[in-house]
Amino acid sequence: MRGFGRAPISLVASLAMTLASCGGGDSSPPATGGTPGPTPTPPTSGRLFADPAAESLSIAEVQRILAQAVGEAQARSLPGTIAVVDRVGNVLAVFAMNNTPAATTVSRQQIGGLAAAGQEIGLQGADVPTVTAAIAKAITGAYLSSGGNAFSSRTASQIVQQHFPPAPSTVGLESGPLFGVQFSQLPCSDLSRRFSGGRGAGALIGPKRSPLGLSADPGGFPIYKNGVVVGGIGVEGDGDYGADPNILDVDLDDEEAAALAGIQGFAPPLEITASQINVDGTSLRFSDMTVNDLGPLQSSFGAVNGPAGGLVPVFGYNDGTISAGVTYGTEASGIRLATDAEFNNPDVYVLTDGTGTPRYPVRAGTDGASVAQPLSEDEVRAILEEAFVVLSRARAQIRRPVDSRMQATISLVDTHGQILGIVRSPDGPIFGTDVSLQKARTAALFSNPVAASDLGAAPAPIAAYVQRVRTFLNDPNALTGTFAFADRSGGNLSRPYFPDGEVGRPPGPLSVMESDRFSPFAVGLQSDLIAGNLMEHLTYVATNGAQPDTAQACTALPNSPAGTPRISNGIQIFPGSVPIYRDNTLVGRIGVSGHGIDQDDMVSFLGLHNAGERVGGIGNAPKDIRADRIVVDLGDAQVRLRYVNCPFAPFLDDPAQNVCEGL
Repeated sequence: MRGFGRAPISLVASLAMTLASCGGGDSSPPATGGTPGPTPTPPTSGRLFADPAAESLSIAEVQRILAQAVGEAQARSLPGTIAVVDRVGNVLAVFAMNNTPAATTVSRQQIGGLAAAGQEIGLQGADVPTVTAAIAKAITGAYLSSGGNAFSSRTASQIVQQHFPPAPSTVGLESGPLFGVQFSQLPCSDLSRRFSGGRGAGALIGPKRSPLGLSADPGGFPIYKNGVVVGGIGVEGDGDYGADPNILDVDLDDEEAAALAGIQGFAPPLEITASQINVDGTSLRFSDMTVNDLGPLQSSFGAVNGPAGGLVPVFGYNDGTISAGVTYGTEASGIRLATDAEFNNPDVYVLTDGTGTPRYPVRAGTDGASVAQPLSEDEVRAILEEAFVVLSRARAQIRRPVDSRMQATISLVDTHGQILGIVRSPDGPIFGTDVSLQKARTAALFSNPVAASDLGAAPAPIAAYVQRVRTFLNDPNALTGTFAFADRSGGNLSRPYFPDGEVGRPPGPLSVMESDRFSPFAVGLQSDLIAGNLMEHLTYVATNGAQPDTAQACTALPNSPAGTPRISNGIQIFPGSVPIYRDNTLVGRIGVSGHGIDQDDMVSFLGLHNAGERVGGIGNAPKDIRADRIVVDLGDAQVRLRYVNCPFAPFLDDPAQNVCEGL
């Protein structure tokens, strides 16, 4: 076995320097390899959702996937690093080919062109361990996909940039629908689990963390077995970790070709690939490479293991061996069907510790030191139950077949950011678990009377955002709880142009200070908050553990009375969350993620409203303090912030329209 290898001399210095400075034309044919779609399994009696079929990768199948990817990389003279993960993010193997670069450089590309040396912000220009880039791509393919949609890291690239779809001719359009999702699944997340070695009880539970969050660099695909998503593959080897800024051309991408070869025989059904799914009239992109671009497949792992390279350990992720994947939905995976005693809905899945105990059982608010009447356990349960009912009735936007049910994760927190419950639908994409919690905590922070003091107590450049917001809104009391912010509201203020997409307008006060310096790797407050955590973790991996890992609690914000930061897995800046109020007092937050952003908004907003109608005393923020009462004066225009946006006719079982109007 070979170790990870010595980090390049510049790695730690580069990380310290760059992170400390944080301030379609014709689509290619679908590249699935002809895997047939499974016949949908009907739900059992009394249920609305079917459980995903029990499938997982064997060691022999991981070997075959690696051999196929390495063979294609060899044919293209690409010295690649290949990572394979299972559906909940366990790293099953990492293969480093001969002469693969030890470090990969994060793209310096900004809106205004390449950043000059010494002028990089965020992650731009950082040298990161190549193995971390490969793992991030693999996790992206696995986490963004489900039985109803198959997304790749190229799909991710399309939906996180400053215009959607990204292209020179789309300047002026709004940002991608999942703008900011790349800074989720973070290595410092308190929700994401960590590799602990061995395969004992609890060792394989997920979701696991990603060393770089989600990836926008092509070369990551989901892996399917008998039509069921069971993992992902990531290939990195060209030395550049970036994003595709132009969806109108077709790239000849060796990393993507090697990854595509890896999933032959394990490709998603054609009908659920991203290229079959439209968002706002735009077809998503799965791959620029096709099976016709591939050479003969290499199926023998023995033929490449040794002559072409070998398995490598990655500190904090894999011990240098190949493991079988865990079956999603089992106790061992950390995500399973709830028992009747745990939650009163036969379709709900919960996160568990691998030994039978739920990680986040429904409980009352813990913030009695900060609010006079915290949420009770019955209120928390009512909110989660009513939100899940709305989710179960909602028509899917990004799933196939058409008229499927929405699938997502719902998280609820108190004003200290403590988790009061997390529930999921059976086949919700894994990424939504961490993101729903990020959303809940984010708007709970921005709506909290202590937001300005928490942010102001953080080191530079974070503290400066308080005054930026106050100046931008012309409100000296901004971020002191006078207004209730939904994630859509905070997202408005986080775009590189305000209003979103309108070139020539100023950046939002939570974005980078100069619009032309924006990139998916430097977005403003969201990336600044966790820059130090990323630096610590990447240095930990690069030095094989010689330097300590980052804490399992993101951000440089001070601790709440609960002993941890209110946003211990980072913030999120795309819609799907609203604050919970008792009269005029903030008492918590609900976040939803895993589906279309308007559906996420509706489940949180309407679910909370229905819970309030059911139990009384709680509900959405009073209308007169919602952030959509804030009007920003741009001199030649008056722009109102947004609060929520619900789908026009959202339900499968009811023709009702405008279901959020007037609430």
